[in-house]
Amino acid sequence: MKFIFSLIIVLSILINPLNAFADELILAGGCFWCLEHDLESLKGINFVQSGYSGGDLQNPTYENHEGHQEVVLVDYDPQLVTLPKILRLYLRNIDPLDGKGQFCDRGDSYRPVIFFKDSTEESDAKNAILSASNELGLPVDKISIDLKSKGQFWLAEEYHQNFAERNELKYKFYRFSCGRDQRLDKLWGDNARSTNLWSE
Repeated sequence: MKFIFSLIIVLSILINPLNAFADELILAGGCFWCLEHDLESLKGINFVQSGYSGGDLQNPTYENHEGHQEVVLVDYDPQLVTLPKILRLYLRNIDPLDGKGQFCDRGDSYRPVIFFKDSTEESDAKNAILSASNELGLPVDKISIDLKSKGQFWLAEEYHQNFAERNELKYKFYRFSCGRDQRLDKLWGDNARSTNLWSE
């Protein structure tokens, strides 16, 4: 029996090597279309999915996800990319000073949250927030990002997945009219949307 179980594990790794050593992270930072698009280009990230998390409502939908945030599930290979690097890219793609929404999207659904699975991830998140505050030259208590224990991730409707690629013109218009990049450039300067090392 042990042999069969071991054989199944080996075969699963050979058949699907991308997910054999994958880890997952859930992040909220405003519109999930934008966050999905901003994170999926980083080497070592296998895929990013849009969804909902953080609340108690079962089977949330776009029309009703009260209590949940719009989030992305980041599936990544920790042998190729570190969690601190992903968090650095995440922070430079949001406005960490705005805890009441992001850019033109307002309300609880759009506030920034880092969901951690254990004390190591929580520590990495706290360190990233501290580094962000130092780079911005602001006290850490000005950073309005919640840290919450990771709960269930609910996959958003199919039409929300890969929205930037499937609806390029609509996505670019939304992103520009929402003022996302304008605010990021003002806030982060040359480090906006980058994985450059923290400047402290």
